[in-house]
Amino acid sequence: MSVWSELKALLRGGSLTQEAFHEAIVMLRDSHGMYRDAIASLHKEGAMAGDIYERDRQVNRYERDVRRKIVTHMSVSTRPDVNMGLVLTAIIIDIERIGDYTKNIVELAMGLEAPFDGLELQGDVVEMERAVTGMFEDTITALENSDEASARQVMETHKRVSETAERDMRRLRNGEVLTGRSGHAVTVALHLRFLKRVSAHLKNVATSVVNPYYRIGFREKHPES
Repeated sequence: MSVWSELKALLRGGSLTQEAFHEAIVMLRDSHGMYRDAIASLHKEGAMAGDIYERDRQVNRYERDVRRKIVTHMSVSTRPDVNMGLVLTAIIIDIERIGDYTKNIVELAMGLEAPFDGLELQGDVVEMERAVTGMFEDTITALENSDEASARQVMETHKRVSETAERDMRRLRNGEVLTGRSGHAVTVALHLRFLKRVSAHLKNVATSVVNPYYRIGFREKHPES
């Protein structure tokens, strides 16, 4: 049984920790919605996500509430599960950071007079955006169902997203693409960075399903290694 499966088994009894877990899932779903609307705004495919700041504040409120519930559980329970509290506290930090980067994407969209155009890198950018959308879905599945396969899929997808982002930013730095288009180059570079960071935080959350607490955010360590 994986670490996350053990934690989920403990949560089934219903308690403050159960509430904290469900709020962490709500945070992740809300962050997914923010990300989806931010990308639509960037491409001018929907209304500008004008309420993004309030939505980000709500995610922050959830984070504080989860922390409060964990602290209360540790204080009043006769047999507190420290590992469970540590894991939940760790993943909500990453989820909250996703909201921050999503807010950055909306702010980037606000500065554009026309839909986002990555020119030579447009195909890579759109592919990355779709990949990150899939990562949200897989991360939620991984947490809700203790699904290690979905968690590993998130980790593998992040590797591809990260490699694409680094390759394209290197090409931008070397003047190989968007030559003479400084405004486009800056916009694309920022968006690549934001996508990579959202992807990284989703990867960190997913690692909690297959790793012990002290390895959350790191690659899965197989017994033979």
